[in-house]
Amino acid sequence: MSSSRPLQVSVIEDLRRPGTRRHVQRNAVVDNLAISSASVPSGSEVDVDAVVEVIGDDLVVTGAITFAWVGDCRRCLRSVESSSTVRIREVFERRPVEGETYQLGDGVVDLEPMVRETVLLALPLAPLCTEECAGPDPERFPAVVADDGAEVARDPRWAALDDLRFDDES
Repeated sequence: MSSSRPLQVSVIEDLRRPGTRRHVQRNAVVDNLAISSASVPSGSEVDVDAVVEVIGDDLVVTGAITFAWVGDCRRCLRSVESSSTVRIREVFERRPVEGETYQLGDGVVDLEPMVRETVLLALPLAPLCTEECAGPDPERFPAVVADDGAEVARDPRWAALDDLRFDDES
């Protein structure tokens, strides 16, 4: 394993003995892991704890990926920090099927593409600071709809929308 590529695992000896199982642990900084609502902090390590198993000419990697993430709460916009652990079971082949399996190099398996995809798919699309979060200022601007026609206090920042009319409205 090269220190510049901590997610590369040498499997030369393993491939010579089908059925071989080996425990692999790696920690690496994987940059540019972000979606619009959350991201892995720059410089934060992603931890891979897996078993590499040779099945025929292929490798199966089973285990877990753990990572820290940050985002903004979808209700109150406060910063949210948390961590996630994702279970993995992925196949590495010499001739991978795009979108289904990963590339198995000559005696080396690079876990980075799998880690990158897994983490990006696991980042929360709409982070929430707590289940009880009521939003930015629930006392003045409650997030309720009045069913009885009563006036509900409105956020003045949205007042310009009251004058908005569409072509099909009178």
